[in-house]
Amino acid sequence: MSNAHTGGPRRSRYGRYTGGPDPLAPPVDVSTALDAIAEDVMAGYSPEHALREYLRRAGFDDLARKAMERRRELLQRHNLGGTLKEVKKLLDEAVLAERGQLARDITMEDTDRDFRELQLNNLPTSTAAAVRELSNYDWQATDAREKFSQIKDLLGREVLDQRFAGMKQALEGATDEDRAAIKEMLQDLNTLLAKHRSGADTTADFAEFMARHGQHFPENPQNVDELIDAMAKRSAAAQRMLNSMSEEQRQELMELSAQAFGSPELMAELAQLDGNLQSLRPDLGWSGAEDFSGDQGLGLGDGTGAVQDLAELDSLSDQLSQAHTDIDLDALTRQLGEEAGVNARTLAEIERAMKEGGLLRNRADGSLRLSPQAMRRLGKTLLQDAAQQLSSRTGARDARLAGASGEPTGSSRAWEFGDTQPWDVTTTVKNAIQRTAASGRVSDEGVRIEVRDVEVVETETRTQSAVVLLVDTSYSMAAEGRWVPMKKTALALHHLISTRFRGDQLALISFGRMAVNLDIEELTAMPPVREQGTNLHHGLLLAERFFAKHPTMEPTLLIVTDGEPTAHLESQGDAWFNWPTDPETLNKTVTQLDRVTRRGARTTFFRLGDDPGLERFLGQLADRVDGRVTSPDLEDLGAAVVGEYLRFRESGYEEMDWS
Repeated sequence: MSNAHTGGPRRSRYGRYTGGPDPLAPPVDVSTALDAIAEDVMAGYSPEHALREYLRRAGFDDLARKAMERRRELLQRHNLGGTLKEVKKLLDEAVLAERGQLARDITMEDTDRDFRELQLNNLPTSTAAAVRELSNYDWQATDAREKFSQIKDLLGREVLDQRFAGMKQALEGATDEDRAAIKEMLQDLNTLLAKHRSGADTTADFAEFMARHGQHFPENPQNVDELIDAMAKRSAAAQRMLNSMSEEQRQELMELSAQAFGSPELMAELAQLDGNLQSLRPDLGWSGAEDFSGDQGLGLGDGTGAVQDLAELDSLSDQLSQAHTDIDLDALTRQLGEEAGVNARTLAEIERAMKEGGLLRNRADGSLRLSPQAMRRLGKTLLQDAAQQLSSRTGARDARLAGASGEPTGSSRAWEFGDTQPWDVTTTVKNAIQRTAASGRVSDEGVRIEVRDVEVVETETRTQSAVVLLVDTSYSMAAEGRWVPMKKTALALHHLISTRFRGDQLALISFGRMAVNLDIEELTAMPPVREQGTNLHHGLLLAERFFAKHPTMEPTLLIVTDGEPTAHLESQGDAWFNWPTDPETLNKTVTQLDRVTRRGARTTFFRLGDDPGLERFLGQLADRVDGRVTSPDLEDLGAAVVGEYLRFRESGYEEMDWS
């Protein structure tokens, strides 16, 4: 915005904000991204892969498709015969005008006229050869002479436009002085590049060159390497354009180009320039070719630009297919439009927001992981889903999810992160008034409550629970699509206990061929296990050790499984596997379950699938230990486990109907 005040009305002019990210743009909502990424992570993908897949689904795949459509459109719309067609048109017009002049000129001797007409009638069919043959022809018609002169001028401008975008238009109607200046620029450029190749150039050499010839380089390079990059990309594209022509077209143009501006010296400078650039940037793909098949002819300069566009689209397609967020946004906007650029910026902003917002963190090895903050957000969402499932069962929202940790004591204390007790409103408001009055900043706006003012109702601690969630991680869990629901269940329960019942202790134990104690991050990131074995015996051993560490707490055992035990731990620490269930495995598993329940553990089995054998087996185990079995649908597993934990936590642990 600019203002000018000269005594009259004040006027303002507004333009696009260019100071960085738009300060008025709405913040990026990463919730959807986090949910999608977490879903893939729980399915076994790395966070990097999950992030890339989300970005692809969210828009990069669509942008890549548009880039390929744009590429196909360029190839199907254009051909590379534009310059040849234009030269032939000028040649035909020159010859026609000359024939007319010869027919009208009554002063010309018949012999001379016949010779000229014979020369015109016997021109080679090759446009390049015809132009070469007429290069020394003494044109009688002024219009014909001008048309033929335009051919050499057009060729010169097209040849230069191949290397310097915009030259065709800039040199239209150029004088001999203009062409001499171009020749001088080429000589100076080749001198600079030759010095750079030998390592003898200086920054002063580049500065001097740009001061003299900078108007020919709209890319505004800041050093000699940027100059070479811009020039070499254009030159390589020019070579690929020639490679894309038919042999006949290429031969014609090579012959015609030799006559550009009627200056062999200029062509020699251009050939030297191409050689310098190719030796300095040999990796730019000088040998490629494209298949143009359209009916709109392109000249040498425009054809080179089209080949550059194709190369840029190829690069963008590669970046987009890999879901890189360091995309060349300028190139994307140039090729696909402003909307595409905005969409790509938004996707890049999602990744940036997730990293800067602490949802994704780098490991020591440089890989990404879901942060504890991300785990809390996911757990909160999954717990809310479980609460909704519970509400649909009971007909009203289950108040036990409020997580009160005891009865009010009549006093209050300062709020701390993670507290879920209700506010002591009176004390909180009093604190805000006292703080505001002490600061001397009372205003008409009233009193503002800050976090430091908040106090919560203090409660007495109820009986604490030691909770073990045993989750089956055998091969069938992944094969039958139960892997992610199992992890979501663990996340929901973990979030409930860590934020609402922080006095309780939770152990997450997976049991496949072997059993393992895992923290929530390890379990969430655990890839599907492809080995067979359901070692419930080992899992129960670890559960007993956990309960032994917390002897004053009420033990709760929750077991999620989809198969009968097929493995047990031997005395030397190795897992022994057999299918179907071996009597020894069964005996060890039952014996260990008895040991756990003798500690007072209340046990619930969550049966996944419809295997009648598993149903009978778990029913027998539950009867043996005075436990119970539930068979929730996969989408209801989280609610079933959370509900069972809350049921056990109820005062007196009265039975409730959850069917």
